Amino acid sequence: MASPSLTPDLLTTLHNKATTLRIESVRATSEAGSGHPSSCCSAADIVSALFFHVMRYDPKNPKAPNSDRFVLSKGHAAPLLYAAWAEAGLFPVSELLKLRTLTSDLEGHPTPRLPFVDMATGSLGQGLPVGVGIALDAKFVDKLSRRTYVLMGDGESVEGSVWEAAEIARQYALDNLCAIIDVNRLGQSDPTMLQHDMDAYRARWSGFGWHAIVIDGHDLTAIVSAFSKAAETKGRPTVILAKTFKGRGISFMEDHANWHGKPIPKGEDMQKAVDELTKQFKPNGTQVVIPKPVPPTTAPAAAGTMPASPYKIGDSAATREAFGVALEAIGAVNQQIVALDADVKNSTYTEKFGKKFPNRFFESFIAEQNMLGAAAGLAACGKIPFVATFAAFFTRAYDFIRMAAISGSNIKLVGTHVGVSIGEDGPSQMGLEDIAMMAAQPGVTVLYPSDATSTYRLVEAAAAHKGMVYLRAGRPKAPVIYGADERFPIGGSKVVRHGQSDVLTIVAAGVTLFEALKAHDQLKAAGISVRVVDLYSIVPIDRTTLLDCARSTQGRILTVEDHYAHGGLGDSVLGAVGAEGIRVHKLAVRVIPHSGKPEELVDHFGIGARSIVEAAKQIIK
Repeated sequence: MASPSLTPDLLTTLHNKATTLRIESVRATSEAGSGHPSSCCSAADIVSALFFHVMRYDPKNPKAPNSDRFVLSKGHAAPLLYAAWAEAGLFPVSELLKLRTLTSDLEGHPTPRLPFVDMATGSLGQGLPVGVGIALDAKFVDKLSRRTYVLMGDGESVEGSVWEAAEIARQYALDNLCAIIDVNRLGQSDPTMLQHDMDAYRARWSGFGWHAIVIDGHDLTAIVSAFSKAAETKGRPTVILAKTFKGRGISFMEDHANWHGKPIPKGEDMQKAVDELTKQFKPNGTQVVIPKPVPPTTAPAAAGTMPASPYKIGDSAATREAFGVALEAIGAVNQQIVALDADVKNSTYTEKFGKKFPNRFFESFIAEQNMLGAAAGLAACGKIPFVATFAAFFTRAYDFIRMAAISGSNIKLVGTHVGVSIGEDGPSQMGLEDIAMMAAQPGVTVLYPSDATSTYRLVEAAAAHKGMVYLRAGRPKAPVIYGADERFPIGGSKVVRHGQSDVLTIVAAGVTLFEALKAHDQLKAAGISVRVVDLYSIVPIDRTTLLDCARSTQGRILTVEDHYAHGGLGDSVLGAVGAEGIRVHKLAVRVIPHSGKPEELVDHFGIGARSIVEAAKQIIK
């Protein structure tokens, strides 16, 4: 049954808005000479209903705190999204003809350069996890009445990340989340698996615990009625399964294969399509009044000052444990801090935060892709998410990390159990490529503390930093070598051993810093003076200190890291100083490791004190 306010005049208006969205999508993609007009046309009725009747939002302020949020997961339908916001009055319709040009932020797929985009989409299967994060924020953190709508394609529903999100949304009973699947039957190169088998779609989503509603996706009465039912559903999320046709409204395109990603050529063909769509306008209609959101009653509390580090020189603690202590401490003074973990909270120590702040902690279970997407959704709502798991398991969510980097997402990733120093668990659990993986993404800060005090302070620095941060934390206990008052600015380093007659600079971080300190003492006993640098900030890197140290030690640097050789700390140092003629020698893990005791693995794989001493003597010969 349709909403009581859905009058015949309003139905006519929504129909005409959908027709306008189709025309504007066709014109914009034809002008650009590229794009996906057929994918826009299939979803135009759904978007018209949402933007001009269902959603509560401020057209001039898309991210007003209690505004309903819309995520376009099928990012290739970007022209439809842009046309909807232009029609809502956010910017002039004429801007649509700048689609996909260097001078416009109306890119081929949406990015948060635009004020109405929460997360870059276009790598399919990511919109629903982001929507989960936005819905979690509204329901548990800010306790707001806003709803979240995610428009997906049928092709992308094969992605495993979609079903990770489906599980988590059911687990958290996200009745403020509504997914819409544009079941237009045709993928890029072939028909989709299920094509228009709507019963199969219903069975799958119902099996995952969702309220599944099947509709004709071109029947505006059915569309609005489905959204009303979704809003009335309590205790579980809703998915609207809309049977549609690609290229709807254009006879030579509708339900025809081989139109995916192809604009209608400018000229006669485009005019033919526009003329056909124009004839579909209906007379009369009413003025659309977009419902405004109700402003929240309270503003977020201001952040306080994090207490001093509880660690003192001579203590012993794993950096992963210090992360948990720091997270709990900063959570107490900043209500914008939230945390997510992937069923390893008793190893990453996020359980400390979870027990103290249950409404701001989200157990994501073993579903790392959704965890990253949900974190990005939470960040889009102004939260500062700390996302923790074993460093090795971030690899399975790397596409989400890549898209979060494209989005400039303010998420903080913490990878524990890094390197061969984790010991007996073996290579499948050892994060040995994580520095390379994170540092490859522009704008991502990479931090690698060595002791508990530096970890504690770098968690504070990560939270204050605007942008994506990766912090690397180790499993074994390590001595505390820094006093509680020591500071660790991002982009800095610490020269922990130095002398007037130093002939070599050893650069290390994490577990290898302590191996370097052992090697320093052994070399000193042999009459060889070396300098030791704790490179706790890998990106950005302290180029000034590295160059000063290298020039003071005859242009020689030796790096040592519990990481594979390619793309790690050594390569970062080389990139910083290599152009100045500095010789950089690298010790790193160069083969796939084996199970064993941590100390024997560090020695066996060539990154322990013995190997450092041997390399140092060889370099200074």
